[in-house]
Amino acid sequence: KLSIVDKVAKKDVDWRNLKGLADKLRHERNQVSKEISHAKKTKDKKKEALLMKKAKLIPKKIEEIETKTKKLESEILEIMKQIPNILHASVPIGKDASKNVEIKKIGKIPSFSFPIKNHVELAENLGIADFETSAKISGNGFYILKGDLALLNQALINYARNFMISKGYEYIEPPLMIRKSVLDGVYSKSDIEAMAYKVENEDLYLIATSEHPLIGMFIDKTLNYKELPSKITAYSMCFRKEIGSHGINEKGLYRTHQFNKQEMVVICHPSESYKLYDEMLDISIEVYKQLGIPTRILESCSGDLSDLKAKGADLEFWSPVEKEYKEIGSITNMEEAQARRLNIKFVDKDGQKKFAHTLNNTVIATSRAMRAILENCQQKDGSIKIPDVLIPYMGKKIIEVKN
Repeated sequence: KLSIVDKVAKKDVDWRNLKGLADKLRHERNQVSKEISHAKKTKDKKKEALLMKKAKLIPKKIEEIETKTKKLESEILEIMKQIPNILHASVPIGKDASKNVEIKKIGKIPSFSFPIKNHVELAENLGIADFETSAKISGNGFYILKGDLALLNQALINYARNFMISKGYEYIEPPLMIRKSVLDGVYSKSDIEAMAYKVENEDLYLIATSEHPLIGMFIDKTLNYKELPSKITAYSMCFRKEIGSHGINEKGLYRTHQFNKQEMVVICHPSESYKLYDEMLDISIEVYKQLGIPTRILESCSGDLSDLKAKGADLEFWSPVEKEYKEIGSITNMEEAQARRLNIKFVDKDGQKKFAHTLNNTVIATSRAMRAILENCQQKDGSIKIPDVLIPYMGKKIIEVKN
């Protein structure tokens, strides 16, 4: 994408030349005004007429140049949005996700003495999910939760909310729709086209994650350095088109158009950025340890990071059915990328205004967490053992097979 930088640099030269020409014309207009005043004082009617004629032409020329300048400014901003963030030095170099680097594994992979079932079979046999009816109502990529699975979903939401509050995060319930101007600040154009659902005849999109309205809360704000870091967490429903995604036509809870998620977002001083990144990752690790779900952390390589990301990692749960790890969440440090687009600044100790850093991390995407629990906690009779940490929220220890 280096050619994009060359393109924007050339347009910047053109913009500066036009701005210089406009400044020269304004100076000329001031000079002509002085000369007209002098001609009037000396009663030089001929010179006054010539100068008046010249003066009338200058504003039109300035207006024409300013029109071109504004057009160039708009083009420059659009091109600059396509320039990727600069990667953190620690990011491993690689062409695509196959080159991501495993950092660590958490939890013990369970062994089973009986033939195991996938989460769809388990949920349907227990009568706690209906994928056929949801497909008739809404199409592929949707689900209906029933009875104990719906309660498990709520248990995960309540657990995640309380867990994040205990970590010092302020709980927020954000809007589920977002303006294009905010979406442009948090997403690249390609991401918007692939993910976001547009509301017809409105300047609104359904949110793909609560990260976006949470960061949007700070648009055009200038904070004091003493207010940083700002740590916030939100529960919301999320909506994604998932264009180009594999497996969207498969039944189940893994890749869907609508899901529930608890998110965490941090707005911070650049000097604290990577310390907070590590803290947020540790929170995710603690969540899945408490849930007893076998998990691993994968450091994202350069080829697997989207344009705005400076550093990121994926959390993956163990699927005993597929015998591989599957993505369950992700953490990202955007550094200044989102803050520049949304004009989020802070006043530092030295009185200078600077751009803040923004970070985001999945606490729990409940649909994927439910799949992980169903598959890893299944019993021989088809029942599901509830993770200990969720029992107070469920009011039971097991999802039992109905007679």
